[in-house]
Amino acid sequence: MSFAAAAAGGTNNTNKNRVSWNRSLSTRGRTSIAVGSCLDVRPQGKQARRKGKPALPKSKGVQPVSFEKEREYFQEVDAFELLEESPSPKHFSTWAMGNQNDTVPIPHLCSRLEKWLLSKKFNYSCGPSSTLSKILETPYRNLESLQGEVNFSILSTPKKSSFKDTSGFLSIQSRFNEEFITKDVHERDINSQKSNAVSESVKNESCEDIEVAVKKLSLASTSASLVVDHVNPISTLLAVCGQSAPTKLLDLFSKYSDPENIVKVGEGTFGEAFLAGNTVCKIVPIDGDLKVNGEAQKKSEELLEEVVLSWTLNHLRRNEGDTLNACTTFVEMFEIKVCQGPYDAALIQAWEDWDDKHCSENDNPEEFPENQRYIVFVLQHGGKDLESFVLLNINEARSLLVQVTAGLAVAEAAYEFEHRDLHWGNVLLSRNDSVTMNFLLDGKQIFVRTFGLSVTIIDFTLSRINTGEDIFFLDLSQDPELFNGPKGDKQFDTYRKMKKVTEDQWEGSFPKTNVLWLVYLVDMLLLKKTFDRSSKDERDLRSLKKRLDKYNSAKEAIFDPFFSDLIVDRPL
Repeated sequence: MSFAAAAAGGTNNTNKNRVSWNRSLSTRGRTSIAVGSCLDVRPQGKQARRKGKPALPKSKGVQPVSFEKEREYFQEVDAFELLEESPSPKHFSTWAMGNQNDTVPIPHLCSRLEKWLLSKKFNYSCGPSSTLSKILETPYRNLESLQGEVNFSILSTPKKSSFKDTSGFLSIQSRFNEEFITKDVHERDINSQKSNAVSESVKNESCEDIEVAVKKLSLASTSASLVVDHVNPISTLLAVCGQSAPTKLLDLFSKYSDPENIVKVGEGTFGEAFLAGNTVCKIVPIDGDLKVNGEAQKKSEELLEEVVLSWTLNHLRRNEGDTLNACTTFVEMFEIKVCQGPYDAALIQAWEDWDDKHCSENDNPEEFPENQRYIVFVLQHGGKDLESFVLLNINEARSLLVQVTAGLAVAEAAYEFEHRDLHWGNVLLSRNDSVTMNFLLDGKQIFVRTFGLSVTIIDFTLSRINTGEDIFFLDLSQDPELFNGPKGDKQFDTYRKMKKVTEDQWEGSFPKTNVLWLVYLVDMLLLKKTFDRSSKDERDLRSLKKRLDKYNSAKEAIFDPFFSDLIVDRPL
């Protein structure tokens, strides 16, 4: 990230330091020579006898002390020009030291604010340490630009970046514009003119009046964001899901299965998973005050961005939006809906049946109030997770690794994607009659041998993605407990490794995190899974693990020799 104000100050400080360092270096060298030239080097008389040393010959005096070697050395040092670190000034009379140079131009207030405004307008982050970023919370936008696009950046989300638009939401944008953006157009045009007038007055402020100017600009930005009065996160989430109001849970489930055939198939801290026909419906309660399994419910803002991320990855399946990259590795999303109301009796019965067999760790959903809201993801049924799936042999294990690696490589190339939570519960496996699977990576088709195994990656809660217009990520620095898991646990060790790689700055692109999870999966195969394998197979897996440490992305890892015989040029 770039900080305009810090950069300006940093340049001056650097110059001062360089001058001081350069002067110290030259002083050290020349002082040594000067002291040597002032020594008394006249011939000396007879020296007193010292123990262990023979007396000097009487016929010879002491030779003068010679500093020729030292002189040559420091002349060589002084002649050496440090071009990059501390360039010597060509004109010493113009060399500024300390605060002697009072003519150094100070950036005008308007230039700093304009840079900040431009960065906000184009969604470049000013960084957490920017004072302007803290004060000017509301993005400055020309309201007329809202007539043709949806601006979700006004919806502040504490853990991820804001959302503007993706190519798959044109129809949703239209509905959203009609419902919200076209309200009070005349009033907002007037506010826009006021905002521009205030901005012009800010440009005329001096640096001494920066606090006043910032306050004025804050007021201008506030007037530019009056659309917030007409939009709230749940309304935006409804619009993205193509709804005008929430639906009931059973109405949604009935589209895919008879109520009596609904079966619970899994659970997590934030939700439940039910099998409805050939689909899996993941129910996540949102916006409520009741704690879910000891945790606060997620907010609409957080789920809004997970929805966008899921739809974006869905485009890879149909080669939409990016004609150079495609794969079917990521779970297919059929629809996403906002629901409201209590759990229906059929869902409660399915939940209790699961509890009788598996002793659920979650709270019984019958405790939810009448007005509880949910977000429901209707997903492809991808099979069993790696933790419970029984692998038969080394070929299936190798197919698992190559499919995951290829899928991550494709998503990296298309969207700078990082999963950041690819534990063995988020890798689903199923068997079919396939022999090869097709991937399109940077415009090149590759075919991967499957040995009848199909891999599906799920759960993008912690993921990071760049849609081309916005970057979505979860700021894991706000969840320190994630990194405090037991040492030696491979999953928590991987979280800590990610933190080291990212330096706890989670917005940036760090595809190395995908490689860390590949290393984790190799560990799971070696330590936790039992399948038919030889000692050579285990050595090959350990060698792969060592080589993975050298790769910085899945795009690099896919060309590892371990996968060479699994990747073919044509379907088999």
